[in-house]
Amino acid sequence: MKTFSSIQQLLATLSREQKLLSELFEKRKMLSFNYDYALELVEFDADKISALIDYAVVRQNGNNLELDDLFLQFFEQVMEVNEEINVSYINEHIQNIKQNIIYYLQENNETRKYGYLRQVKHAMRKIGVIALRNVVDLNRNIDNTFKNEPNYKIKKTKLEHLDQKRNTIYALINQTDHLVSGEEELTFFKVASDEELNRIIILLKLQLNECRHNLIDIQKQIIEYLNRIKHQSGVIEKLRQIKYLKDQFELKSKTDIVELLDKNTAVIFEPNPVYTLNIPLDQIQADDDARLVIEKVAKRLRTNVKSIMPLLGSISDEYLETQIQEEIQINLDEVKNGFLAGGNNLFEFIFNYDFGREVSFDECVTIYCQMISQFDTQFKIMDTYSTKEDVEFAMVYPK
Repeated sequence: MKTFSSIQQLLATLSREQKLLSELFEKRKMLSFNYDYALELVEFDADKISALIDYAVVRQNGNNLELDDLFLQFFEQVMEVNEEINVSYINEHIQNIKQNIIYYLQENNETRKYGYLRQVKHAMRKIGVIALRNVVDLNRNIDNTFKNEPNYKIKKTKLEHLDQKRNTIYALINQTDHLVSGEEELTFFKVASDEELNRIIILLKLQLNECRHNLIDIQKQIIEYLNRIKHQSGVIEKLRQIKYLKDQFELKSKTDIVELLDKNTAVIFEPNPVYTLNIPLDQIQADDDARLVIEKVAKRLRTNVKSIMPLLGSISDEYLETQIQEEIQINLDEVKNGFLAGGNNLFEFIFNYDFGREVSFDECVTIYCQMISQFDTQFKIMDTYSTKEDVEFAMVYPK
């Protein structure tokens, strides 16, 4: 297995294959991540996947790939999506603080003493962050367990195990608070006290106090969840017993269920009310919308009753008689040809033209306007005007 020679090489590798690593992290809970799909993400360059495997960033199991535990844990902690509650980290840092305090008190060299003091400060900062994160992870795990675990026995066991984790975290928080208060290492905190250490201690005490309040709320939540599980499991057990007696046809003889149901006045046990609404038959036969509604209801109820359309009466002979209506249409082309063959002005020609039917004065005016608009290129329109029945018109002659 290869190791990265520098931070630059590590960051460059992670950045270059960020698409594949992002997919692996998002699908870390899946049982399989196919090698062929990973090959597609790296543009079918198998050397890139081989490099990740060589540097232990990715592990291969048959035809499947997964992130190495070290990088997976790193990504989960940085992104704060870790579901594992590891209280041993707090205990390790507490022991680390105690050891470095001893080394500090026994060391005479100021440079090395400062190195031990830095280790103490670093461990104190880590304890506060780890404690808060463990409390958040504990609360999330409790909610997920209660809401998503289908098996009641496993759900109860998991919640009890998480409650033990809560007790352990609470005890470690008290142990840390007792340590930084100077009750155990009074000499160290008097000798090594400086401004930065005091700020770290104050911040750590605030973080520990916040963790205590959250753990109290978590304890109440666990108790509530356990009581609800106990109630739900009791209800399910009773339902199972009732189901067994019902299957054995002994429910009425061995229980007082009939008396209990007679005394129960809940709405769910009341019969469904039926409101009759009689629609007049004439309205149903005459209204098409009413017929469509009846057909939909009949189809939903799957009744075998077939609706019969009422027969209409016979059609009257008057509607069967053939009636012809004739209308004479005016052909403007014929009128134009007749006008071009003559010499009279257009309006007088139209007024005296035989259209085959009686044409009113208004219709003549309309025909006059239509002729000019359609055949103006074949007419000579003069600047002189004439009047007939209060209508003034231009004098138009054939070209």
